[in-house]
Order: sequence, then C-alpha cells, then structure tokens
Amino acid sequence: MLRQIEGSRAVAEAVGLCRPEVVCAYPISPQTHIIEAVGVLVKSGRLHPCKFVNVESEFAAMSVSIGASAMGARAYTATASQGLLFMTEAVYNAAGLGLPIVMTVANRAIGAPINIWNDHSDAMSVRDAGWVQLFAETNQDAVDLHIQAFRLAEELSLPVMVCMDGFVLTHAFERVELPDQEAVDAFLPPFEPRQVLDPDNPVSIGAMVGPEAFTEVRYLAHARQLQALARIPELAEEFEAGFGRAAGGLVTTYRTEGAETVVVALGSVLGTLKDAADSMWDAGVPVGVVGVTTFRPFPAAAVARAVSAARRVVVVEKAFSIGAHGILAGDVTLALSGLDIRVDAVVAGLGGRPISEASCRGLLEEAAAGSLPALSFLDLDTHLVARELERMVAQRRSGPVAENLLRDIGSVSGSGLAVARPGSQKGAR
Repeated sequence: MLRQIEGSRAVAEAVGLCRPEVVCAYPISPQTHIIEAVGVLVKSGRLHPCKFVNVESEFAAMSVSIGASAMGARAYTATASQGLLFMTEAVYNAAGLGLPIVMTVANRAIGAPINIWNDHSDAMSVRDAGWVQLFAETNQDAVDLHIQAFRLAEELSLPVMVCMDGFVLTHAFERVELPDQEAVDAFLPPFEPRQVLDPDNPVSIGAMVGPEAFTEVRYLAHARQLQALARIPELAEEFEAGFGRAAGGLVTTYRTEGAETVVVALGSVLGTLKDAADSMWDAGVPVGVVGVTTFRPFPAAAVARAVSAARRVVVVEKAFSIGAHGILAGDVTLALSGLDIRVDAVVAGLGGRPISEASCRGLLEEAAAGSLPALSFLDLDTHLVARELERMVAQRRSGPVAENLLRDIGSVSGSGLAVARPGSQKGAR
C-alpha cells in the first residue's frame, strides 16, 4: 500500500509487520517517534502477541533485548546517539553471544557539545562491535531494510543494525510503499532460534572463555560476518522477486559508467550527490555515485568493482576518526589497494550542517581538477577556526570552545542554534 507517511511511522509499521515478540524501549531524539508508534501498535492489539517493555535506560533496553532473544523471542529495539553509547557494553555482548536482535539507529551526532542533529558518529563508534550495519538512503529503503534485517539476523544468528539519518529521514514525510502482512510472512518465516535458554534442557550462554578459545570465538564472529556478506545480495534478490522492487544489497550505483570521478557515501546524502552528479554530467564532467548500503561487513570487492573504471574516488562521510582520517574512506582505500585510483575524503554534514547541491558540485569540480586535498571538511569556516586557535595561544584560560564559537558567530547563548553571520561560510575545504 502506497502511503504518505513520516519515516519513523513507516519504520514502526514495517517492524510491526515482522511480528516481534518483545520490544524494549527508552526514548531519545530522533528515535522517539519510532518506538512510540510501535507502542501504539502493541497497545491497540494490532501487534499481538508482543510484550512492550518500558525500561529505565538504553543499557536496559539492550539488556532486556538480550534476555528476550536468549529465551527464543524475536526481539527489537531502537536508539540514537548518546543512547547507543550508553548501551555499548550490551551491544558488544549481543554480538558476542550471537543473538539475532534487530535495532534501528536514528543516526545523530554524539557530544560534547550536545547536538541532536544528524551525522554518523554514533553508528561509527560501534562499527567493530560485530553487528551487521545497513544504511538507508530513503525511507523506502528503511522500511525494506528492516524486513530483510530480521530474516538475515535469524538465519545467521547475529544482530543487525539498520541506520537511518535522524530527522532527515525519521521526521520526513514522503510516499512509502508498505507491504501487506501476507507478503512479509511469506518472506520472513517464524523465528527458530539457533540457541535458546530452556529449563528442560539447560545450557550456559555467555560462559567465561579464556585465552585457550577466545581467538576462535572472535574468528567465528568474523566468519558469520563473511556469511552475511554472501547472504545479503541473495536476500535482496529474493526480496525484489517477492515485493517487486529493488532494495538492500551491498552497494548501489548511479551513472558510474564512463565516470572519471566516483563519489562514495552512506545514507541520505546520496540523493543530493546524485543531483550534483547530474549537474556535472550536464556540464560535460562525468561523475558517478556509489552508495554503500552494507557498511558492516564491509563489501570491499563490491566497492572495488563499482569504482574500478574511475580515475579518482571522493568519499563523502558524516563522521571521521579524529586525529587520523575518514572512516569510510579508510575502508574504501583498503578495498582499492593495488589499483591506481586516488581516494580523497570529504567530511560533511557534522551535527546536521546542511549539505547543499552547490557545495557538492564545488567539491566535485575540485576533485575533477585534481585539487582536492586527501582530507577536507565541506563548508568549514576557516576564519572561525583560526580565531579560536589564536585565542588558545593568547590566553591560558581561553574558555570552553563551543561557547566561544557561538559567541563569535552571534548565537544567543544556550539556544543551541548557531546563526552564522552573512558571508561567514567560506566554503573552505
């Protein structure tokens, strides 16, 4: 059924169609609308049987999910930003125990300073926890990825995280095709756990493991990720056959044939990059776009195939490793090892800063001209940065950086909204 619906509500509807038996929740923006809508489905009886558990923290939400999954229930939760950080210990436990929990992450910046808007720093902070990480470009992707996530998680007995850009997708209203229950039931069979706590057949889940077997445990977790790498494209094909639309998979490509420059990215920014690529083609500059849907396990071979004919690759990412380089760019660089292709990283959209088509065209023009640095920051206000660096040198007690920057750009203290002076954004990279 085609509906005009908020992204959060669409995801909640999709989760409901997957028939979870236990939903654990603690609200945090911009995840809250998702879990509220799932709660309504449970309370109204539309999602039955299902136990909706209100917990006191995000750590508790993942802990209850672990317990529910270990007892053989189909478990789901959702979080964002600081909430994901709070549950990190349990996030690692869920993966280490091989429990097929599905979790939505409504991607949001992590502090300090506090910021409720979108970037990918939260998901990147747990990229090595052992969860499969799938990134949605659109709300339709978010719906379809959740349905595939439950199937993948339960087939391989490993947790899956579906990432969707906070506010950009979660709070956007657009047309989404929601499948009917019969189609989802045909695609997603009843949950048959690979491991389960049963009083009649007692086992230990999460036993102490010493040096004699810990490496092997970790290797088997890696092996399950490799199994997912092979299974994800097969599930995407099966989904397309059953639902009549392409979704999921490892990577997507857009106008890459004949492109000398290819841009690689995750999430909703892909739409803007595609518009910028169209403009570049119209101007006679061939630019393609590759979207990474499956970030973990990283589809190195698929990425290499998608960009192998290009002369240069620009990785646009909403997070970076402070003091090092771009995170996605590092994976892409490793995937292209041995190929004569230059890889540049552009950090963009941190803390929800808009990524405009004009700015994207500018960076693509620099890339085509070969003048883009190896690591750059889109629309960085270099004058604002220089002023704070000078302040730090001039006085020992220079004060909190965030508050200094807000005063410099004329923000009202405590409003949380930085209103830039006209002309303050220099487009520096």
